[in-house]
Amino acid sequence: MIVAIDGPAASGKSTTAKIVGSRLNYLYIDTGAMYRAMALKAFLSKVDYEDRGAVCALLPETSIVQVIDQKTGDTKTLLDGRNVSHDIRTPEISKGVTAVCEIDEVRTKLVELQREMAGKGDVILDGRDIGTVVFPDADFKFFMVADLDIRAERRLKELEEKGIEADITEVRKDIERRDIRDSSRSNSPLKPASDSILVDTSVMSIEEQAEFIISRIKGLK
Repeated sequence: MIVAIDGPAASGKSTTAKIVGSRLNYLYIDTGAMYRAMALKAFLSKVDYEDRGAVCALLPETSIVQVIDQKTGDTKTLLDGRNVSHDIRTPEISKGVTAVCEIDEVRTKLVELQREMAGKGDVILDGRDIGTVVFPDADFKFFMVADLDIRAERRLKELEEKGIEADITEVRKDIERRDIRDSSRSNSPLKPASDSILVDTSVMSIEEQAEFIISRIKGLK
């Protein structure tokens, strides 16, 4: 079983996918974290995010693996064997990840890894092109949206909970920039699949989002 959840930044995809995966006993694959890990690799290597050649040169020597934390049940992202689950959520990496996502070779490599993991059992994935490109034949496809201001507030809260200082105005601008770049890129642009179920999370709690998706999956089985 493959469940795809797509949508713009801070629409609630990741948190909802984690809950749904846990309750249905599906492996949650955090595709966004994989791209963030690649952006972090570029940052640590002092490579410009938009320098395609330099970023691609890092691919052969880069290992990105996701595993389940046996204590918390959360998905951990390992970059070259090191847990970077916290490091990839900083504002600096958020600024660079969209540029890295636009590099064809990066997307090809990470999509291969995602499909490999999905071949091992029931999975739920979130991202921006899961239902359109990565798994166009997914059993269930959802596309989550929310008001920009609400998404900015959610992202700010998320950062504060992780002990990361941020300004709401800058957070909003960053999300807006990512929306534009994600939707307009030539390779795998952000858009809902024609057969996806639209979920407006603007006035929904995370619990309500999860219950909505679970109920649709159970009802359509």
